Order: sequence, then C-alpha cells, then structure tokens
Amino acid sequence: MENYIADESRYHGMEYNRCGRSGVLLPKVSLGLWHNFGGVDDYQRSRTILRYAFDKGITHLDLANNYGPPYGSAEETLGRVMDEDLRPYRDELFISTKAGYDMWPGPYGNWGSRKYLMASLDQSLKRMRLDYVDLFYSHRYDPNTPLEETLQALVDIVHQGKALYIGISNWPLEATRFAIGYLKQRDVPLLIYQGKLNMLNRGPLDEGILDLCQQEGVGFISFSPLAQGLLTDRYLNGIPDDSRMAKGKFLRQEMLTDELLAQLRQWNEEAQGQGRTLAEQALRWILEQQGVTSVLVGASSTEQLDKNLKCIR
Repeated sequence: MENYIADESRYHGMEYNRCGRSGVLLPKVSLGLWHNFGGVDDYQRSRTILRYAFDKGITHLDLANNYGPPYGSAEETLGRVMDEDLRPYRDELFISTKAGYDMWPGPYGNWGSRKYLMASLDQSLKRMRLDYVDLFYSHRYDPNTPLEETLQALVDIVHQGKALYIGISNWPLEATRFAIGYLKQRDVPLLIYQGKLNMLNRGPLDEGILDLCQQEGVGFISFSPLAQGLLTDRYLNGIPDDSRMAKGKFLRQEMLTDELLAQLRQWNEEAQGQGRTLAEQALRWILEQQGVTSVLVGASSTEQLDKNLKCIR
C-alpha cells in the first residue's frame, strides 16, 4: 500500500459537536473498532477503513482493551496503523480506550479495581504504541468495588498523563450522578458518557441518563446506533445467511419477531419517503436527541462507512 498522505479536504464535509461543557469537539460520526479490526480480520482492509475514516474527518476512534478478537488485537491493529500511516496526525486524532469487562484470567483482569484499570491502560498504550490516550473509560459499573476506588483511579490516570479526559460507560443513573460530583470536586470533570441509544433501545432517554448529562455538561456518545444491523435494510426481507443473526453472534433469530419486522418496515417506508435509508434515518434520529454529541458506527468496508456518513449530509 502506498505511503499515506491525508486528504487536504478532510475537514470540509464533517460536522463537529461540542462535548458537554468542554473544549473538545467530536465528529457527529465516530468510528468504533469493536468489530472488523481484530487479529482475525484482514489487516489491509482494516487499515484502508481507518485511512478512509480520517480522510472523511472522523477524528475520534473508539476502542476497548478486549476488542478483537482475540482480546487486545484491535488495539494492536491501531498501533500498527499509527506507525505506518497516522503517526504524523496524532494531534488531530481523539483516541479512546476502556477497561471494565474481562480481559485476562484471575481476579485482577475484570471489573473496576484500581489494579485492573491501571494495569489495563498500561497494556493498551503498549498495544496502540501511544504515550497517552485522549479519553479513558470505565467500561462498566462495578457493584462490588467502592465507586471511590474506581473513580480515584481514573483521576490518578489523568494526573499521570496517561489520559487527557475521563468517561464512563454503562453506569446506572445514581452511580453516574455520584461520579459526576466526585470527579468535579477533584478537577477532573467527567467528559462523556457512552451508552446504548437507538430507535429500538431508548434506555438512556427513559432512565434519565441523557437529561443528567445535559444538566451537568457531560457529553453523550451512542454505541450500537443501528442495533447491530437491525436498523438497516439487512433484515427487512428475511435473515441473510452471512448475517450476524444467522450466525447467532450478538443477534438471535428469535429477536426478529413479526411485530419488530413490521415496525422496521414501517420506519423504512418513512425513511424512503424522505429520500433516506433506514440506517441514515436511525443515525439522524440519535443525533437529533438533545445532549447527544456523536454516534459510534462500525464498518466492514469503506462503502459501508460512506453510507453511514450520509446521515450528516
């Protein structure tokens, strides 16, 4: 593959939102590396997608320690692409990673202890070949570790210069409220909350998470905005053999009930009536919610990524 020089017009088409009450602007569409960037995936294809994303103004790349498969390999892919292509543009990128789910065996490779969070980030930085990340998340709420321990670890990580900002993901409302107060008192304000918000899963809206983030000046980024492909045209006429649902991975066939299929078809008709695809409409719906900063999309090809970018055009 030829030497990479970023497209000079990369910032002309993307729109950026301020992340809560901070100095950070995030692209309306960010790239998640949950799938398609692991060691089992074709490296050159992953590399091409990352280059294409940056050329389209997608400055925010979202990872976690155990993205792959195998665990850690998505971070390794990014590290390799940093060295081969993106290193000259490091200061134009906003890179996040997380720890909270299972990563290695034994009692210290999971959940929210200080030992796990700090060790995990050190490992992540080595895999990504970075000195620091822009954003480090607690990937999930840990009901058995004192919140103060988890949050103080995040504060200390910022003080150590290993992360510039802190986020939380999948935390319940009252724990989130506590986190916002704790971090604010220690001058490391919570930058962003990452939650599952889409037309089929409106939990952060219904539970008050989005309202709380707005009130407190915390950004919000949605993962699984297309509900693992349900909010696309992929399942409108049955279950394709090569789909996630057919493979029983993340989506189970029994989820596609007659009632859900009828709803999806109705939304698809409404989207087509406005000259859009169901996926474009689904992404636009999220971005129209008050307090939403960005949506995290995955991509298995540059063509798929380009389709998702149409939601902001």
